[in-house]
Amino acid sequence: MKREILISEDSNEKRVAILEDGRLEEYYIERSDASRMCGHIYKGIVKSIVPGMQAAFVDLGTKKDGFLYVADALNDPSDMDVEFDDAPTERGRDHRRHERMKRIEDVLKNGQEIIVQVVKDPIRSKGPRLTTCFSLPARYLVMMPGESKVGVSRRIEDRRERDRIRGIFKQIEIPKGAGFIVRTAAEGKSEKEFIRDIRYLTKLWKKIQEAITAQQKRGSALIHEELDLVERTIRDHMTDDTHLLITDSPEIKRQVQKFLSFYIPDSHMDVLYHDSKISLFEKYNIEKEIERTFQKNVILKSGGHIVIEQTEGLVAIDVNTGKFTGSKNLEETVFKTNMEAADEVARQLRLRDVGGIIIIDFIDLDTEDHRRQLFRTFKEAMRRDRAKTNLLQISELGLVEMTRQRMRPSLESAVYDACPYCEGKGRVKSPTTMVIQAVKEIRKALGHTQGKVLNVYVHPKISERLLEQEKKTLQELEKMHHCRIFAYADHTLHIEDVNITFIK
Repeated sequence: MKREILISEDSNEKRVAILEDGRLEEYYIERSDASRMCGHIYKGIVKSIVPGMQAAFVDLGTKKDGFLYVADALNDPSDMDVEFDDAPTERGRDHRRHERMKRIEDVLKNGQEIIVQVVKDPIRSKGPRLTTCFSLPARYLVMMPGESKVGVSRRIEDRRERDRIRGIFKQIEIPKGAGFIVRTAAEGKSEKEFIRDIRYLTKLWKKIQEAITAQQKRGSALIHEELDLVERTIRDHMTDDTHLLITDSPEIKRQVQKFLSFYIPDSHMDVLYHDSKISLFEKYNIEKEIERTFQKNVILKSGGHIVIEQTEGLVAIDVNTGKFTGSKNLEETVFKTNMEAADEVARQLRLRDVGGIIIIDFIDLDTEDHRRQLFRTFKEAMRRDRAKTNLLQISELGLVEMTRQRMRPSLESAVYDACPYCEGKGRVKSPTTMVIQAVKEIRKALGHTQGKVLNVYVHPKISERLLEQEKKTLQELEKMHHCRIFAYADHTLHIEDVNITFIK
């Protein structure tokens, strides 16, 4: 597999596309007017305690106050998707159980200064979610100041590889007062690479501690900023298969080369500058692919398709055979469509970066073996997702229920606003419905106001039908109320607008 990274910069945004064998697999966008907060560390002031939610609002000195649950104020690494060397003792379990039973009033007080880290960006009206359990990521390790354990990501499933990594860490000198999580990308890496990450993270944590100590003034303040989009991309997405990075910005090229020389000095990845009248993303034919990412329907190569409906708290995905009829029988047709959809659904979740509860309605399969194969295929496809996910087995109705970690607004919500006309419904009232509504509005207006002339201003489609279909109705209303009624077409009006004025 050949992996390429494309980074494009315009005046107000940076875009990153991750290609695998020429196919768009992941896409990220960051704009200057919507700065990212996830990973930042702040000194905040507890603004208010909310006992009913067992949480507190923390003033960070930003537009929105942060939100800190009592569980996040008492967090420990056992809550993460990792496996630690030493299993928790009964005494340890009792201690954590006792800690989690604490009330927010017992942990925090109004006006208290507190150091917190943002674990989830602000989404719509919600402020950033906070924790007091810090995590500092590097390429292969995540440092947890204040802990003393070493854990290995459960996504490294090979038991021998897990044992090899644990053996390395028994030989490495671990800094006191710090725990580490071995990331999935660390599979197959050497002691030298782990030591390099430990040194980098130790220096970083020392700088953060110095910044906290230097922040003596009372008030909220930013202590530490997470890496920007470009540097995060290199840290999190550069693998042994990544042979090329191309950017259309000379400044980004210099930034990448500087970061590589400091962070990955033995990297052999080519860093090229794209200088052409044809835009970088157009040259690689991915602009259309990005546009398709925002569409509701995704066409499969076989002729089937999937439909993705996104709401604030849930994403529903429906799989259909569409034009694909197969060549053998219905069960085989359905199975092939589902198998193709399984890979595409996993890809779309990464591209759109959606989170929360996700329900996937695969087409019903009669054969139990087919159902098992489908679930294994989908589970394997989801292993490539860097976000934390939890999958439940296929139900009798052919549904897969899952959750996906939400750390920032989805790609769709970052690029689009809700339609001001339909207010996010995705539909508008039909002309027939609006004609009936216009008549109701006229009746209502005539019942509350007296005048010689009533003017109705509506969309052209509505005025035409109003004058034809409801001609008799309007004449009867004119006789009943001794008033002339005129309907006017106004091209500037929305199809659901009805404006009425009287002339006495």
